[in-house]
Amino acid sequence: MSHLPSYIAPSRFRDPQAALEQVSAIYQANIAHLRDAMQRYVAGERLPGRVRACYPYVRVYTDSTLRLPAGGATHLSFGFLAGPGRYETTLTRPDLFADYYLAQFSLLLQNHDCELEIGTSKQPIPVHFSFAEHDHIEGNLSAERRQLMRDMFDLPDLTAMDDGIANGTHRPAPGEPEPLALFTAPRVDYSLHRLRHYTGTAPEHCQNFVLFTNYPFYLDEFIRLGHAEMARPDSEYIAFVEPGNVITRRVGLPAEAEDALGKLPPRLPQMPAYHLVRADRSGISMVNIGVGPANAKTMTDHIAVLRPHAWVMLGHCAGLRTTQQLGDYVLAHGYVREDHVLDEDLPLWVPIPALAEIQLALQQAVSDVTQVPAAELKRIMRTGTVASTDNRNWELLPDNTPQRRFSQSRAVALDMESATIAANGFRFRVPYGTLLCVSDKPLHGEIKLPGMANHFYRERVDQHLRIGIRAMELLRAQGAAQLHSRKLRSFAEVAFQ
Repeated sequence: MSHLPSYIAPSRFRDPQAALEQVSAIYQANIAHLRDAMQRYVAGERLPGRVRACYPYVRVYTDSTLRLPAGGATHLSFGFLAGPGRYETTLTRPDLFADYYLAQFSLLLQNHDCELEIGTSKQPIPVHFSFAEHDHIEGNLSAERRQLMRDMFDLPDLTAMDDGIANGTHRPAPGEPEPLALFTAPRVDYSLHRLRHYTGTAPEHCQNFVLFTNYPFYLDEFIRLGHAEMARPDSEYIAFVEPGNVITRRVGLPAEAEDALGKLPPRLPQMPAYHLVRADRSGISMVNIGVGPANAKTMTDHIAVLRPHAWVMLGHCAGLRTTQQLGDYVLAHGYVREDHVLDEDLPLWVPIPALAEIQLALQQAVSDVTQVPAAELKRIMRTGTVASTDNRNWELLPDNTPQRRFSQSRAVALDMESATIAANGFRFRVPYGTLLCVSDKPLHGEIKLPGMANHFYRERVDQHLRIGIRAMELLRAQGAAQLHSRKLRSFAEVAFQ
């Protein structure tokens, strides 16, 4: 016998705000049921049956491929249905995704003569995904009682969390609806929990513009800039968040209740994140992904569920051309993908195009920060192909085979993460870009030595980071609608951006 929450019947809406409120009501009722049952279980009570609660869903029917001429959003590459049929997705965390859901609901109603059906799905909410941010109640259970949880609650089911929709391999069974979104609710919840683990910060703090780096020096400078912004009463940013959810408010703003809950961790998480927060979440997050394509894939797999407006890699690279100098910049316009971590999800024959909006913003940012006129940027920046490899010691392979491939591909630089970040941006429809800085030239005898490296880092990290921040400011000014390019949409694309 199942122990279920009170049933909430499906309802149909033409008002996006009312639809969102119904999603929230269903979600909160189901989460409250799970939390109450879990607290009773931890207290040692005997529950009346197997506990189950399910995610809310949104469902849309349409019998036309056409968008309404009065929709006003026909220039967008999202927000409309691919063809006649029934479309559906499960939803989670309406508190976190309220603005996003409201925007997607509004576009569907603008573009189609339809109603939004909101109801309770048959997809169970795993009990682990019901815990509040600071809940750790299952730690109080005995080993025996933890083992019995499987019989009393739904646990995470990886079969409900694959990326078939994003990869273009999902095919609904006969009678099943077409997907409305790239990610189902369990997949989103899984990534939200992973983000807490890897970054040391709650996903609520993540901003819509994300910088990735592979060196901690960049974070040191980002922290300095973040605190400097908080000391400015006129800063456009309202808070700076560090691992452990330590929040510094802009001077003059009152403290909030959540500020007291933050605590510096005894050691940094694996991929620490820092957030310069704007009130509308259009600030800048920076994550140190560390070294290697596996880390780059892990972090972008999870940040993608937050649907950021852009992410950009700022890192170091090996310069492959004799004319490059240490400290020169490389703006990637193509990638040689020898990182291998995405080969099964995104075949190597899929090209990863440069996105004009990102490229122009990065180029303009280099000019703005360095004060080098655009016509003379070739003195300090080269545009070209970046090769990414999963072999950090590629120089030691016999017969110079990597060098020959890199030369044939016309690569101008080599690193370990950029192609992964760009390819996952392509896969998850997140606008992407790469601006690297040449830190060594191993093919030409200029390898990193301690003194040279320290000098290089002092000279270039501050400037490189300010370029990345300036690029994000330029992209923010363009607006999200301009950034989400049609280049990233497939033939039969989901409606949600």
